[in-house]
Amino acid sequence: MELLLLGIYSFFVWLIFIKLKWLPWNTATQVIVVIIPVVGLAALILLLNIFAPSSSDVRVYKYTIPIVSQVKGRVLEVPVVEGNVLVRKGEVLFRIDPTPYQLDVNTLEAQLANAQGSQRELEESLKGAKGKVVEARSAIAQAESNTGAIGARLALSRKRVEQYRELAATGAGNRFDLERAEADVREQEGQLAAARSVEAQARASLVQAVAGEQQVQQKLGAKVNGEFAQVAQIRAQLENARWLLGETTTRSPCDCYVINLQLRPGAFVAGIPLNAVMTLVEAEGQVVAMFNQNELHQVAPGNEAEFALKTIPGRIIKGKVDSVIWAQGLGQLPASGTIPMTGMMAMPPGRYGVKFDIAERDRALFLAAGAAGDAAIYTEHLHAVHIIRKVILRVGSYLNYLILKLH
Repeated sequence: MELLLLGIYSFFVWLIFIKLKWLPWNTATQVIVVIIPVVGLAALILLLNIFAPSSSDVRVYKYTIPIVSQVKGRVLEVPVVEGNVLVRKGEVLFRIDPTPYQLDVNTLEAQLANAQGSQRELEESLKGAKGKVVEARSAIAQAESNTGAIGARLALSRKRVEQYRELAATGAGNRFDLERAEADVREQEGQLAAARSVEAQARASLVQAVAGEQQVQQKLGAKVNGEFAQVAQIRAQLENARWLLGETTTRSPCDCYVINLQLRPGAFVAGIPLNAVMTLVEAEGQVVAMFNQNELHQVAPGNEAEFALKTIPGRIIKGKVDSVIWAQGLGQLPASGTIPMTGMMAMPPGRYGVKFDIAERDRALFLAAGAAGDAAIYTEHLHAVHIIRKVILRVGSYLNYLILKLH
């Protein structure tokens, strides 16, 4: 671009001073003619680097996802292919023989059904045991009431015996009435002993019923989330087995491209976290350009940006500044027992990365991971110089068509 401007300037100098001779061509005008482009280009370059900074170090970064099987088994199917074929999120990457995992699910389903049946039986037994406890307590209450009634009648009968004995001693009473009262006392004493025996039996039944209830409760065990422990344990094992069964089919976690596809039908995967069987590269990447530190004081998120990649010659990709990554490796100070080095050889000035958001119109473009190129940022100031930067960027983009090698 600078050469083009110098060519245009030289043409007008020739036209004015040599061809049309509107101004004299002497030492003074020659000095002025030389100084003007030098000062003008210097000012232009300085303004461009401040208000429309550029970078020749642009990179396309994409996250990679190593795919590791969660379960082990024999591979039955690998429906994806390696290369520039987009795999949508949720599509099947490969399938493992599910037979052993299905058998585990069937076994645990049977165990769960058996445990639930046993739980229902124990719950019914618990209801029966509680009923026996209530019945025993009712029998105790009835026996205590009966014992109390007989005891009251016995006390009354003994009082009558004493009264009849006093009357008989004074000759006012009948001997027969005394003997009948004494017979009633002996009969009621027998009834009282029998009632106490029934009460004792009822209390023993209560102890036995309570022990039976506690035994059933111990068999049922504690509850977990409303379920008894044994049933909850088998249900958890069943859910884990079903999850493992589902993991026999591995699906894509993103819209990605498959690379490094080593897996083939018939291979055996071991389910080891470090044993990746393929690698996915995300479809949408991040475009980052590196700028010198003093080029970024006018840059702000939302500024217009353009970049040209060598993989797409002649194409200008639009975008905006997402953020400036205000961090770099030279600025970190990890915790250690080593004192930071100072006073040694001066380190070169570091650069900061600027992350771009790609415009909607260019989202469908395929941006290869690792693609390099040039970028420019257009700040909110001095819009007149932006045109020059845009021309420079476009000329550089078309130069990407040139393959400069001798073989």
